[in-house]
Amino acid sequence: MKNMIIDAHQHLWVKSEREYSWITPELKELDKDFTPEDFLEASTTCKIDGTVLVQAADTYEDTSYMLEVARKYSFVKGIVAWVPFDRTFEARAAIETLSSNRIVKGFRNLTHDYSNAKYESDDYWITRSAVIETLQYIAERKFTLDFVAVNANHLNQVIRVAEMVPDLNIMIDHLGKPDIANAAIAEWAQIIKKASELGNIYLKVSGLNTASKKDWKVTDWKPYFEVAYDNFGADRLVLGGDWPVIELSDSFEKVWSSQLELISHLSDLERAKILGLNAAKFYKLEE
Repeated sequence: MKNMIIDAHQHLWVKSEREYSWITPELKELDKDFTPEDFLEASTTCKIDGTVLVQAADTYEDTSYMLEVARKYSFVKGIVAWVPFDRTFEARAAIETLSSNRIVKGFRNLTHDYSNAKYESDDYWITRSAVIETLQYIAERKFTLDFVAVNANHLNQVIRVAEMVPDLNIMIDHLGKPDIANAAIAEWAQIIKKASELGNIYLKVSGLNTASKKDWKVTDWKPYFEVAYDNFGADRLVLGGDWPVIELSDSFEKVWSSQLELISHLSDLERAKILGLNAAKFYKLEE
């Protein structure tokens, strides 16, 4: 997969066929179907060679849909699927079943939503003993964990997970969602530095526009990227589009080109790593 451009974070959903409980009518830009054909149209000008399709619902139905898309469309190079981390016996059985399909590379739960009442309002859910047992099994089977965080508590918990399961390779999605809109950086930067000291944690440069003001500029993102680069270097960063969530604030083409601008000053090799080589290595896309 040498020098391929990989969008390491992409979603698809057909709301008319299955449930995505977090997509409410208030999110009118997202409250509709987003199909593979829509993505191909949105990404054509960006010269993307392949994507990592990431779960968008904590359901088997969503994972089944991703598997069907991957079967039909060659642009999908890997899938981050869902199993119920807190139901260890069931999760192990599901992982066994899914492991027969080599397109499945890792797992994720919508961990940023577990502070909601429907998830027992527990920001520390990811470190429950049953969840850790499942994550240990995921590590044993050489799969990865994607972790989505929206606050400092979440980011601190991923550090705990990395320490508790040192053989588990972990990808923090969306730079850990720093509060770019309010130019808040100090606490986030401190946690990112601590996370970078653990070699099994990687960082995904994605979702920055939805963490920013509506009239964002690339210059708003640069201090956050600099923190990420200074701590993780070019070897543990990947680029993701986060389509179609980014439709909440501008188009795929604008967001992707802005992210390319963020890394434009780096060497050819560093850009190649962030644009594809690191994603291929982390997710084992060639296997």
